[in-house]
Amino acid sequence: MSPERNPVGWFEIYVDDLARAQGFYEKVFRVKLQALDSPVVKMLAFPMGDLPGCSGALVKMPDGRPEGNAVIIYFTCSDCAEEATLAAQNGGKIFKEKFSIGEYGFIALVHDTEGNIIGLHSRR
Repeated sequence: MSPERNPVGWFEIYVDDLARAQGFYEKVFRVKLQALDSPVVKMLAFPMGDLPGCSGALVKMPDGRPEGNAVIIYFTCSDCAEEATLAAQNGGKIFKEKFSIGEYGFIALVHDTEGNIIGLHSRR
């Protein structure tokens, strides 16, 4: 790993219903997902380009199931309570309401429409 960059370069969130998951993530994070060409899997990418942080995609792949949650991806938010509320209003469920993590801000945990747990992080 290069010491000049953060360790995460890409993420994938596996889904069963790509359209349902697309609607959830676009509404909760107020973004437009873009289709990526792939001969084997269907992928919808989060915005990317010359922005800080890494990007990733929703992925529908044979044998790629949304289960296990050995890794939690944290999305940066202005106020994680707002996105947690939007998650619940758009087919997801709040797993853990916004709580303090001390000097590092606040987090909330939610289930998406596919059953994955994702993290929401904000400084306030």
